[in-house]
Amino acid sequence: MHKKETNLSHSKLANNMMNYITNNIDTDINIDEISKDFGISKYHFHRVFKEQMGTNIYETIKSIRLQKASNLLITNKYSTITEIANMCGYSSQTSFIRAFKARFEETPKLWRNGGYKEYSNQILSSSQAASLSTADFSYLEPKIVKTKKKKAYYIRQKGYNKKAAQTWQKLMAWVYTNEIEEYEQIAVYHDNPIITPLEDCYYVACIAVAEDLHLANTNLPYFDIDSLLCAAFEVEGEFGDILKLIQWVYHHWLPYSGFETTTHPSYTIFEENHFLNDNGIFKVKYFVPVKYV
Repeated sequence: MHKKETNLSHSKLANNMMNYITNNIDTDINIDEISKDFGISKYHFHRVFKEQMGTNIYETIKSIRLQKASNLLITNKYSTITEIANMCGYSSQTSFIRAFKARFEETPKLWRNGGYKEYSNQILSSSQAASLSTADFSYLEPKIVKTKKKKAYYIRQKGYNKKAAQTWQKLMAWVYTNEIEEYEQIAVYHDNPIITPLEDCYYVACIAVAEDLHLANTNLPYFDIDSLLCAAFEVEGEFGDILKLIQWVYHHWLPYSGFETTTHPSYTIFEENHFLNDNGIFKVKYFVPVKYV
């Protein structure tokens, strides 16, 4: 196999594993069984994943579990700490508290009672664009909608920053090469950028196409964006405003909305993409998965 083909194969394997982790974070993820399902040795599986993602599988699973839990502790005030731990794949509350304290330097209880604010504010302060943003979203009222399932081809970029413009240019070259006329530009936040340090945050840029569209000229991986109950916010702004929006939704709107969120990621659908247009302005619908309580 040529070097380019090998790298594409390894990239697809690692990305498929990342998708499996995020979709099954509430379960006991057994690497031995998964490597057999993928038809490769456990050793090769670990090596390829670290080569592509920069971290080992077990650390990645733990990081995603804790990130999901940290979100739910803020937004899901009707759920106990034990219930939230179970939703994120922890069968033992003791092990969850120990792992959470090692990651966030405080207990889940202290985090839930306001400790998250300083942690999140420090992340936003590391972004010059977010620090300069004066956006106010307190006027927003979302619509509660049931979204449709979407098939999304994507490029995963490590680091939440303006290098996403290069990623989007590459995706658009893919669109033009395949002569795709109807599509949606979507950014999926598998990592929540107000909880995960921005340099460690994966930004997933996607092109959603019709499920029955036949693409003969593609090597991009894809996943399904599930049909979900969501709160949909219509927003316009500049680059740094997105982080302020996400923080406002999770810290202010959700805790007092009468809804709780889930472990599914939020995402934006672009009407105008600030990474691609000349004026740097975005116009999006921001979808946040919610559940009735």
